Amino acid sequence: MDKIRIRGGLRLKGTINISGAKNAALPLMAASLLSDEPLVLGNIPHLADITTLAQLLVNHGATVETNGHDDGGNTGGRELRLHAARITSTTAPYDIVRKMRASVLVLGPLVARMGEAKVSLPGGCAIGARPIDLHLKGLENLGARIVLEDGYVHASAPKGLRGNEVRFPFVSVGATENLMMAAVLAQGTTVLDNAAREPEIMDLADCLNAMGAKVSGAGSSRIEIQGVARLHGAQHRVMSDRIEAGTYAAAAAVTGGEIDLIGARLEHMGAIAVALAESGSHFEVIPDGLRATRHVRGIQPVDITTQPYPGFPTDMQAQMMALLALANGASTVTEAIFENRFMHVPELARMGARISLQGSTAIIRGVESLHGAPVMATDLRASVSLVLAALAAKGETDIGRVYHLDRGYERLVEKLAPCGADIERLPA
Repeated sequence: MDKIRIRGGLRLKGTINISGAKNAALPLMAASLLSDEPLVLGNIPHLADITTLAQLLVNHGATVETNGHDDGGNTGGRELRLHAARITSTTAPYDIVRKMRASVLVLGPLVARMGEAKVSLPGGCAIGARPIDLHLKGLENLGARIVLEDGYVHASAPKGLRGNEVRFPFVSVGATENLMMAAVLAQGTTVLDNAAREPEIMDLADCLNAMGAKVSGAGSSRIEIQGVARLHGAQHRVMSDRIEAGTYAAAAAVTGGEIDLIGARLEHMGAIAVALAESGSHFEVIPDGLRATRHVRGIQPVDITTQPYPGFPTDMQAQMMALLALANGASTVTEAIFENRFMHVPELARMGARISLQGSTAIIRGVESLHGAPVMATDLRASVSLVLAALAAKGETDIGRVYHLDRGYERLVEKLAPCGADIERLPA
């Protein structure tokens, strides 16, 4: 099991190419099951989660071909060709699905195209209960029969799905994506109310429409889908990863540095950019991306509550906490999405951070400096928060269980080192 060693205290300066968004690529890959023609996806990141979903698609009978190359972190030439000409299995087995919660995204496409699906209840990061009730209730509204048995979801609609109005009691990105994909092949019109509004939802809608679907309203809380008889093949470029861009912007801020984020788009970052700006960061739009720097006055305290888009994303909460650990004053971070996403707090405390927890709120009292220490990653975003803290810390930090990083950050060591980071990946 590898570890990452960082000798901190160095100012970062350089250029980082932002990869395609994992959170956009996964539902786009699942959408390939909706058509018997090829779907070609460009700007695909090379990540463990991408590999896991590719394995699942092969299990269902799809062929998966990787084209292009990765030239030092710029994956613009990398693409996947997904071809589900014939679905040979409608079962998504436990041994694959347990590795990643996003595997449940094959449920909607399989039921829509084949009239049935048997999908293991999902796994993923241990950051709290993330039930799929909204996915299942939404499919029931579209006419599917749902049975839970032996750890599997059995969904069937032998006469096809029927358009209907689905109102989510609370916002769910995954449920919105699953129901969008199910509804594109349903008979009639489906309306999703209180739908997720993330840029990744809009990216999925763009791809589905390129395949012949009729999806409107993506990016708003009301999405309308007019069902069609079939979808055809298409080519689509995956949007850049706004969470990765925010993470490396935080790296510039925590080290007092300057990083050009090639491929980043300010309109996608939204509340991330606002919170970083309030803490003292500055963003400048440059050709092909953004330049992230930090004001001389240092890191300023900020109060944050995670919320569905366009609010501050839970996937940036841990990174922001690492930055605020060095702020000139006290900050608060309230986690309103997941109930167990503060597992990085004890590890940051080992590095000298002063953080106390009161229920779902973390109170961060900024310190003058952090110090290196051996720490352990607990989940994807927690692991990269330790990287940020280590980049700023005095001395040497060893971060264990970095396989979490491989799920969501492509070539992290190779991207940070040219910017001046003293960082290496070592066998444990």
